[in-house]
Amino acid sequence: MSNLAISQKLQAGIESQSAGNQYLTFMLAGEEYGIDILRVREIKGLENATQIPNTPPHVLGVINLRGNVIPVVDLRLRFGMERVEYNQLTVVIVVRAQCADRERTIGLVVDTVSDVYNIQSEGVHPSPDFGSAVDTSFVQGIASVDDKMVILLDIDKLVREEI
Repeated sequence: MSNLAISQKLQAGIESQSAGNQYLTFMLAGEEYGIDILRVREIKGLENATQIPNTPPHVLGVINLRGNVIPVVDLRLRFGMERVEYNQLTVVIVVRAQCADRERTIGLVVDTVSDVYNIQSEGVHPSPDFGSAVDTSFVQGIASVDDKMVILLDIDKLVREEI
């Protein structure tokens, strides 16, 4: 699905009253992840970020989004995946997250956007228990969609965790 088609579905989902069960999905290292569509502000092409000293390697820096300076995080690096060269499909998903007593806007660099799915809560399975060796606190659950697994992320917990 093209980025234009995804953007149109995203806008329709945001404007829809039933968007609470809609997820924007994206790809990272061949796996599909989803985030609540109501948390997505926009999808934009990747641009050079201004690096900030002493930030973790997954924080690429900051960008100016219509007068607001927002941090940009490479989710591949955040999840400990292999670094890859960015290409024409690489995008930044700008999301809103609730952190403590304030809302934050942050850009998430992903390999490509995938689709918008309606996922009912009964179709979401809890995250598997890997013990203390693997941190899955930001995984909201796993959903089966069209014979594939989609990892649903809790944006609030993901952003709160060290970004």
